[in-house]
Amino acid sequence: MNRFVFCFCSCLLFTPAALGQVQPDVFTLDNGMKFILLPRAEEPNNIAAGWVAMVGSVNERPGITGISHFFEHLMFKGTATIGTNDAVADAQYTESERQLRNKMLEIIWTDQYDRFKSGEIDDPWDSKNDTPELVLLRKSLQDTMEEHREVIIKDELASLYQSEGAVGLNAFTSEDVTFYINQLPANKLELWCWIEADRLANSVFREFFSERDVVHEERRMRTESSPTGEFQEQFNSMFWQASSYSWPVIGWPSDLNSYTLEEANRYFDIYYQPANLVGILVGDFELEPTRAMIREYFGSLEAGSAPPPPVPTIEPSQKASQRMVAEVNAQSEVEVRYHGVPFGHEDEYAINIMSAVLNGKTGRLYKAMVEGDEIAASVSFGADGKKYAGSISFYGTVKGDATPEDLELGWYEQVNLLQNEAVSERELEKVKNNVIADQYRGLQSNFFLMIQLGYMEALGDWEYINYSADKLLAVTADDIQRVANAYLIVNNSSVAIYNRAKDASPIDEALALFGPQEQAMIRQALSELDTLSTEELIEARQRMAIQSSNVPPQMKPVFEYLLQKLEERLEEAASEDNVEEDIVEVDIEEEAVEAPSLVLELDPQQLATANELLAGFEGKGLGDLIQISAALQGAANAVPDNERVILEYVLQKLTVYIAELENQ
Repeated sequence: MNRFVFCFCSCLLFTPAALGQVQPDVFTLDNGMKFILLPRAEEPNNIAAGWVAMVGSVNERPGITGISHFFEHLMFKGTATIGTNDAVADAQYTESERQLRNKMLEIIWTDQYDRFKSGEIDDPWDSKNDTPELVLLRKSLQDTMEEHREVIIKDELASLYQSEGAVGLNAFTSEDVTFYINQLPANKLELWCWIEADRLANSVFREFFSERDVVHEERRMRTESSPTGEFQEQFNSMFWQASSYSWPVIGWPSDLNSYTLEEANRYFDIYYQPANLVGILVGDFELEPTRAMIREYFGSLEAGSAPPPPVPTIEPSQKASQRMVAEVNAQSEVEVRYHGVPFGHEDEYAINIMSAVLNGKTGRLYKAMVEGDEIAASVSFGADGKKYAGSISFYGTVKGDATPEDLELGWYEQVNLLQNEAVSERELEKVKNNVIADQYRGLQSNFFLMIQLGYMEALGDWEYINYSADKLLAVTADDIQRVANAYLIVNNSSVAIYNRAKDASPIDEALALFGPQEQAMIRQALSELDTLSTEELIEARQRMAIQSSNVPPQMKPVFEYLLQKLEERLEEAASEDNVEEDIVEVDIEEEAVEAPSLVLELDPQQLATANELLAGFEGKGLGDLIQISAALQGAANAVPDNERVILEYVLQKLTVYIAELENQ
């Protein structure tokens, strides 16, 4: 599903969520499925709903790597009653496809692999190397899948939700969890219970074999087409010596080809059993009726026969430094990665405060390397505490004639300072004030809270939200010095040097100013931009015009860059298609202080409705208005056409209110 959602959600996971205590209602059904319910009145008629399968790539093995992520795709294909107009024929086609594919696998794993090992062919999976028998089987499979589409109702599950006003149906997979998320009107909670219980009890993995091609394309777009994607996979495999964190979440290509329906069913029975699932609801609902509804729908799920197996392998301590050097079609960069600690470890809090000391435009890294020595276009430091292990990384992109090694030496100077000089009380106070600010921001959204509660519970304990803030605020300068000396040591490090290749494409100077994570996000967005039609590009530009004033300050440079590229792509498309259309001029600075130029015509009743909505926003602060605006934009697609003009009018007014508050 949408990988941007995963990247965005990942940024939220370790933000402390509350100034006070979050007190959800937590209970477990007889079948073992756990639920975390948090009623909140802050967002009327809105519920953020989700459930977590406590399984990710760490639970896989060689031969089926990536299958957790593959399930993220399969779970949207529907059930015996959702997604088909003929359940009997649907099942028959799936069985025929299974038999044909298994016959193909028998030949590929034996004859084709033997031909590959002997050097006769270069790829046992490439259809150009098929034997005559494989050619016939492949054609039969393709013909069967084509016929199968006649009884498939494409995306019916998503359509059911959208038609009832739900927005944001999606999912993401990490090394440790698979998270299915949604946002819906409060009166549609029973719909969510019915659909989600149905796809847990009666999921049909239709289009099983064609969906592999979708994942291959996703891998090509996000990894193989990225200048550093495949090198980062290699570096990750080098870093993790024994742990199953060593393979990519999306899986190795040969494993994607090797999945069988039998293996998928076994995996589902083990990891999607109720005792390995956690449901989370945050929003406008009454507790007791909701508990009863959950028992009615989810209580009937059959308990698993045995708990999921443990993950027994412990990553051994690193004995010597490691180094990888690669040539890339990108600006030169460096990563220095250290083994850290898993989620919930006592040293995690000091490491996170150390990260805050280093990061940001007022942090040590930016001041030393970007502003001071002017050797870096961007720098950052971050900790990644997973369920069973963790890592800590320094990233940097070079500027001008500097080399990755220059940035590496600059990083070691910062490490030396951390290890030998205590962080000042002033620095520590500033960082802790930011922690308090993050706590407040984390409380503002049902969606953010739902994500945090589910992810924390899957990694260890949802109550991390309640106690993490005190532990972060209790970190001392001595604690920071201690963890710097314990973890930021040479023999615990792995270094990736990415040198710009001599024949690399011309540097995009604007893109080079962004950090590695921002660049990855931008490249992903640009690759998806290339797939849009001219009409879709126009719609995307109009949406960005409406959203421009609501973009957080830290993301505005990314937004402006993408908007510029969108304009360039639209000009190219218009030239190619000879399409004439009205140009919507968007100036980000002006947009922040002026109302959108679009004039909307409302009849008296619509205007009264809009003004009534706006009256409810009076007295709200800047943060509240931004959250409200974002929520309304997210709901735009679900609003009936006759009411959309009301929503657009309200959004225009909110844009003006927000701009006025920002300029006070």
